[in-house]
Amino acid sequence: MGVSMEQIRLGAGAGFAGDRIDPAVELAQHGELDYLIFECLGERTVAAGQVRRRTDPGAGYDPLLLARIDAVIEHTLAAGTTIVTNGGSANPLAAANAVAALLGEKRLGRTVRIAAVTGDDVEAAIREVDPLVWETDAPVSAHPDELLSANAYIGADALVDALKQDVDIVIAGRASDPSLYLAPMIHEFGWGPCDHALLGAGTCVGHLLECAGQLTGGYFADPGPKDVPGLARLGFPFADVSADGTAVMGKLERSGGLLTVQTCREQLLYEVHEPHAYLTPDITADFSRVSFTQTGPDRVAVTGASGRERPDQLKVSLGFRGGWTGEGQISYAGPRAEERARLAGDVVVERLAHVHGVPEDRLTVELIGTGSAFRGAPGSRGSDVGPLPEVRLRVSGVLDDRAQADAVRWEVESLYTNGPAGGGGARGSVTEVVAIRAASLPREAVTTTVHIQEVRG
Repeated sequence: MGVSMEQIRLGAGAGFAGDRIDPAVELAQHGELDYLIFECLGERTVAAGQVRRRTDPGAGYDPLLLARIDAVIEHTLAAGTTIVTNGGSANPLAAANAVAALLGEKRLGRTVRIAAVTGDDVEAAIREVDPLVWETDAPVSAHPDELLSANAYIGADALVDALKQDVDIVIAGRASDPSLYLAPMIHEFGWGPCDHALLGAGTCVGHLLECAGQLTGGYFADPGPKDVPGLARLGFPFADVSADGTAVMGKLERSGGLLTVQTCREQLLYEVHEPHAYLTPDITADFSRVSFTQTGPDRVAVTGASGRERPDQLKVSLGFRGGWTGEGQISYAGPRAEERARLAGDVVVERLAHVHGVPEDRLTVELIGTGSAFRGAPGSRGSDVGPLPEVRLRVSGVLDDRAQADAVRWEVESLYTNGPAGGGGARGSVTEVVAIRAASLPREAVTTTVHIQEVRG
């Protein structure tokens, strides 16, 4: 629909794989959007998708992708809003096929064009080039664990190639978060690869929107110093972006949360280690001169971002098989709750060593509520804290053997009748570990392809 010929409106439909869906529906229905973006990937989620794909060739995409599309598609088609997502995760083609099957059953009364963008799966190229792993400074081939996945962070250019083909939905894999937002700007405004200041400005807008509810007060909220109204009805943000790269961030008046200079400042700094050189596939962005101005209720103008030439290499997220995590939890309450929980932890550790052969140094014992999140830092519990009314014991370990991991869960559960007294609410789990690492790959080693299909709904 558009705000004007020189301005587009981009809405944030999701900020991570498990994000809520109803705020995206609100935006799709009432936001007068040109584009609705679902950012659904992290390093672990795409690696987990690769694991699922190995078991089922038709799986590997975002588990909530179909629910998101189903919830918004009638509104986006009615409004002329294009959906862009990296919810294809480890299998964009399967994702597009699943979406097509869903829409084919909905009787939408029109043809829907879906683009799947592939090419971010670079496992073959990684094995051939054998680059150094960032965390170890050793070649990928020297890593002791099995390589499960290798996904390059592709940029906006691949998504623009899809948008040029008059599509309603673009489904990519490991597209960089801000690139999902930058692509519509490049497509609509005709920005070129040498328009560094504009690409930097657009990347800044994408970075502000990419975590959705964080910008409208979600991650910002802290009762007392930073109160946020209507947090249970938190609305997701949108941006009105102009062809000169300036933008005004906003949210729907009907939604909860708030959008201020302060929420924007916090999100600008989120996961940015070097504001002068924020590396993306599209640009080396410079956020050091970004300025925010409150222009009205829940409206903030952003200016000042710039950039310079994009990096020659692309970041690649690597997933390695990393063993199994076994976990068990149980609660103790009442007099001497902490003492009983500590005894229970000692019992579990001793039995795991002598009965199951699990070394103590592979285990973590935490007493939740006693400062365990601070890993024993001085003063983490506070000097004036008396006896605690309840404590939850958590024992966990990352182990090479699944049976040993299951023993962690089992031994905690067995505390029910084997003491100490009063344990309750035991829970346990065993999950496969995917260890995440990173490497760089020459840009020319990554080739993307756009696959188009039409479905008559």
